[in-house]
Amino acid sequence: MSRLFGRLRRDDDAFVVEAEPHVILRLKRVFGKASPVAVATVRLSDTEENARDLLWFLDRYPMEVDDRKYLERRAAQHKARTEAIQDLLTGKYEPPTFALAHPPRRYQRLAAEVLLRGQSLLLADDVGLGKTVTAICTLTDPRTLPALVVTLAHLPRQWQDEIKLFAPALRTHVVRKSKPYDVRVDGAFPDVLLLNYHKLKGWADVLGSKIKSVVFDEVQELRHRGSAKYEAAAIVAGAAKFKLGLSATPIYNYGGEIWNVLDVLRPGALGEHEEFLREWCAPGMDPPRIVDPRAFGTWAREQGIVLRRTRASVGRELPALTKVPHHVDSDAHVLDRIGSSAAELARVILQQNEEHRGQRMQASEALATMLRQATGIAKAAFVADFVRLLVESGERVVLFGWHREVYGVWMDRLADLKPALFTGSESGNQKEAARARFVDRETDILIMSLRSGAGLDGLQHVCRTVVFGELDWSPGVHEQCIGRVYRDGQKEPVVAYFLVADHGADPVIADALHLKRLQVDGVRDPFAEIVEAQDSGEGRVRKLAEDYLRQRRHA
Repeated sequence: MSRLFGRLRRDDDAFVVEAEPHVILRLKRVFGKASPVAVATVRLSDTEENARDLLWFLDRYPMEVDDRKYLERRAAQHKARTEAIQDLLTGKYEPPTFALAHPPRRYQRLAAEVLLRGQSLLLADDVGLGKTVTAICTLTDPRTLPALVVTLAHLPRQWQDEIKLFAPALRTHVVRKSKPYDVRVDGAFPDVLLLNYHKLKGWADVLGSKIKSVVFDEVQELRHRGSAKYEAAAIVAGAAKFKLGLSATPIYNYGGEIWNVLDVLRPGALGEHEEFLREWCAPGMDPPRIVDPRAFGTWAREQGIVLRRTRASVGRELPALTKVPHHVDSDAHVLDRIGSSAAELARVILQQNEEHRGQRMQASEALATMLRQATGIAKAAFVADFVRLLVESGERVVLFGWHREVYGVWMDRLADLKPALFTGSESGNQKEAARARFVDRETDILIMSLRSGAGLDGLQHVCRTVVFGELDWSPGVHEQCIGRVYRDGQKEPVVAYFLVADHGADPVIADALHLKRLQVDGVRDPFAEIVEAQDSGEGRVRKLAEDYLRQRRHA
């Protein structure tokens, strides 16, 4: 009998290894998620991947195993799942056809089969590649019904229309109220129930016993743990056999957010949160930042957890997209009006003493809000004039902003062109009316909030020009905005103008966008070249304060 180096047992939801010191050292080198301070005992989450790796480790260091059959079963599940996914992704297996009224494309069928085999998936295909059609493919499998689709406030009706177009036999119902009521269609529970994230909390407990699959559209909504909609989503997902997340931008800021999203779709796949931080993230950073986004993206793809295809990779490249940073003037008097107040906030932020930490946090939030709004107002007239030039040259424009005061300047300056408003303040019916005015060519300008139009379809048929009159801190938001026009169905080259002022908040935000882009692209496109960022972005408001005081000195 070979020598035994320790013991492996199960404790609740963890594998526990008790072994000789040198074996524990080797185990910690192999398992990056293991606690570095562990001495004689190491705890690892009870995941399929850990089971498979532990089985491999036992070949080198045999141990007493309390339940070897369980370990082998978990390892076999991981092996079967990953091999099936790889067979699909490498073309060894042709995905099945799905009974839709309009035939889905091969890459859509493939993603649907990945979900049906693996039972959970984050689909991060480029905007406009038809992630909705992929989801509808899965809903033709009886095992997935009844199903729940959770999406943004303005999109349930759009989803219902798409399901009627591609799978008219499916009975659907759009939830109208936040509290549960009888949703039966023709005396039976609908095949597909559609509701928005805000209503999910009231329905979560009721739906848990009814649905077999859930689709989280624009799944980046689940990137913040602890929110009511996050907890409700976790309840619903925990009861469903099939879980699909859809978003071209699942990470809006730093890569650590991906744990929150994936832990809803495949609980435990990344281990406990602390394990994920130890294995993938730089220590001591808040918010967490993935050290090597490319490596994580590759691993997630191989595990069948994340699937992302670009237009080029599926052979459906759209006409060219051109992003044009364009400097515009700004009204110095607007920035001067906040001068003393903003300067005082900046000085508070730059204080070094720890006792004023609370004051610094409040000052940071206030300065960021004040400077962003003032910058938007200061350049608003010049942005409007730029948009007018585009319209007079024959273009139809989607103009993105953030502040109501800025919209007011644009609406006044462009009043003769009668822009339509699609922002966070309009009702669902008002938003639909604004969209219809633009699509029906009643106006050449659609003003949208940076974060209000995710998932909106149809604009690509009437517009090829996007203008960012205000900037967001997150590159993912900009990508979603561009995707309203640059998507499947677009037949002309698209131009996105980023109008940047030389003063105020714009210079710092533009710099931050470049750094955060590295995090987003590394996870979504694991084969892209990733240049190591030299700045974690933690001090973005501190930079804002420093830059503002520097501007004041040179004014």
